[in-house]
Amino acid sequence: MAWSWRYESAEGTVLRDEALPAELFSSRGDAESWLGEFWKELRAGGAQQVTLLENDTVVYTMGLNSAE
Repeated sequence: MAWSWRYESAEGTVLRDEALPAELFSSRGDAESWLGEFWKELRAGGAQQVTLLENDTVVYTMGLNSAE
């Protein structure tokens, strides 16, 4: 299984920016831990929400809004 994040606008449009990382993970936990470390950088790069994918299957979508 391969886990990855899809980066999206607030409306759900997939972002195809080459500057956003194209990471693949061997587990869901690794993917979620990575997001916990890099979500602010992704937000600064234009992503407003992300969708976790297991291969090509959508697991869930979440916003990258700060609680600050």
